[in-house]
Amino acid sequence: MKFLLIAVNAKYIHSNPAVYSLKAYAGEAYADAVEIAEYTINNRMEDILADLHRRKPDVAAFSCYIWNWRLVRELAEELHKIRPGLPIWLGGPEVSFEPREILEELPMAAGIMTGEGEQTFLELLRYYQRRQPGTGDRAGLGEIRGIVYRDGEIVRTTGQRELTDINSIPFLYEDMDAFRNRIIYYESSRGCPFRCSYCLSSIDKRVRLRDIQKVKRELDFFLEHQVPQVKFIDRTFNCNREHAIEIWNYIQKNDNGVTNFHFEVAADILGEEETELLARMRPGLIQLEIGVQSANPETLAAINRCSDIRRLEQAVRRIREGRNIHIHLDLIAGLPKEDYDSFRRSFNTVYRLEPDQLQLGFLKLLKGSAMYEKAGSYGINYTSQPPYEVLYSDWMSYQEICRLKRVEEMVELYYNSGQFAHTLPILEKAFEDPFAMFEGLAEHYEKEGFFISQPSRVYRYEALLSFARAVDGVHEELYKELLTYDVYLREKMKTRPGFAPAVERERSRIRAFYDSGRAGEELPAYKAFRPAQVARMTHAEVFTYPVWETAGEGFPSRLEEPVLVLFDYKERDPLTRQAGIRVV
Repeated sequence: MKFLLIAVNAKYIHSNPAVYSLKAYAGEAYADAVEIAEYTINNRMEDILADLHRRKPDVAAFSCYIWNWRLVRELAEELHKIRPGLPIWLGGPEVSFEPREILEELPMAAGIMTGEGEQTFLELLRYYQRRQPGTGDRAGLGEIRGIVYRDGEIVRTTGQRELTDINSIPFLYEDMDAFRNRIIYYESSRGCPFRCSYCLSSIDKRVRLRDIQKVKRELDFFLEHQVPQVKFIDRTFNCNREHAIEIWNYIQKNDNGVTNFHFEVAADILGEEETELLARMRPGLIQLEIGVQSANPETLAAINRCSDIRRLEQAVRRIREGRNIHIHLDLIAGLPKEDYDSFRRSFNTVYRLEPDQLQLGFLKLLKGSAMYEKAGSYGINYTSQPPYEVLYSDWMSYQEICRLKRVEEMVELYYNSGQFAHTLPILEKAFEDPFAMFEGLAEHYEKEGFFISQPSRVYRYEALLSFARAVDGVHEELYKELLTYDVYLREKMKTRPGFAPAVERERSRIRAFYDSGRAGEELPAYKAFRPAQVARMTHAEVFTYPVWETAGEGFPSRLEEPVLVLFDYKERDPLTRQAGIRVV
């Protein structure tokens, strides 16, 4: 008997810890009976269907989320046509909260596993092992808690199952071959003590911690295998202070110099001990994702988010001082009590904290969440199909949501890419606030017909120069030098960008600099190389503005004398990946 667990991920680099957890929990006794099939939403439905048919399962179960639900529904319908007798089960957050309605919509589905599925799946697996092949006998299904299933024309519910003991779940990653070149997901806890109304984690308020000694042994496995990144999926990693400190201490003391660890934390509850510990981390060892969501106190109260914005800001600034931790801050547009101007203020508050990534997301009405139940009272209208994203509300019109979508695209292209780290802070000085800059850039893109998806990196630089010239033409030469500096910080360009200042007057100076061997003196790592080799591996550029400086009031003035800047592509910043520089 083969029970096939099917995961359709958002991207190839993702894996699905849910299906691996089900298989691991089933144990060695059922290792040969459980098979995992992983695909992505970018695969053709026809190709996935053909592969499912090739695998010849006796039972199939789909892992269902908002990002794959449309494709999963289609797959379930088509799979039933080519395998009409195959029991098809569903599980996951997208189907756990309205299972009866879903079974009515999908008559080919045998049933749904609701909530946490490890023990439920094990019992369902045993049921199919015992059941006579080809019979319609459903005796025993009613004894499995945590399922909603079809018994002829009747849909039956077996009641809610108790939460899983997280320590009873085996380690998922004994065989690393299946996870090569993919993100590793790991959980050291389940549940969340907070009650944010837009989040499904608020349903399970009891936090369950994995035994710390088990966690350390499992972290050792990742460190020994030099896994590039381990992403903790704990909903609020530091909700238990002692648990978080012990894990962070262990990671810091056992750092292998390669592995990066990602955590989602509540910054406003970080204490002095935690921030001091974080400051000691190797640059690039960990990264923190912090959900701000809004800086409007009324909005935070409306979504049951007990976040102290002032303490959050202080914590983020303290962490930023160390310049050793990648910080990812989240905002959600479309929340109750937050109109366009309020969101603008929230954006500016978060932007000025200088995160490495600023994610501008849009409210999604997740089935089972308190926000889903209250949508009508807030006048929130959202898409009928996944991801159930807000269209408009009593506080924000559809037109304003569309404007924010365009702003989001500009933030992704120009801020989150990290490619314009010196140009943007200077360009911002030409605007009332940072939000106005991105809003204006979005309007410029639309007006000039620039393409969002243009793959050429230089195209984005040229579009930004076009915008800078339109809004602040008096500083055009400054922007050209800033963009040139930013582009060479990222890579040694094979073709000189068209916007880069002419170098004919300085060409002899640059050639003499390399020929004299001074580049090797400035960069000890290149001492063993001949001047011509150093010239090929590095880049030298002459600037008339101090483009490496972005702080201070007003626009920078021209230097008294042009300055040579040497770009070292061997010595990159571990957080930003920018080249090292020497101002000669």
